[in-house]
Amino acid sequence: MILLKSPTELLIDMASRLKKQRLSMNMTQAQLAERANVSLSVLRKFEQSGKISLESFVKLTFVLGLSERMLKAFQPQEQKPSSLEEIINEQPGRSRKRASNPRKK
Repeated sequence: MILLKSPTELLIDMASRLKKQRLSMNMTQAQLAERANVSLSVLRKFEQSGKISLESFVKLTFVLGLSERMLKAFQPQEQKPSSLEEIINEQPGRSRKRASNPRKK
């Protein structure tokens, strides 16, 4: 799936989705802010502009019961080998710890 949104559009979409979840749980902004230990002004700004710190965002998702879904979104996707050589050279049981440096030509 190709996402054709700017980072700002994506943030506003995420804020809209969290707001819908809040409303589906029949929760006011003040209630959510209090339960998440986030200021009401931070929550209002987030719902209007999509701007929020990562810590505050995580607190909101936790209270709204979305933290597991958020974690699943950041799970590494399995890379399919693009050649037979990659399949042969795979070493089972080893996982990457960091990205490799690009090779200089």
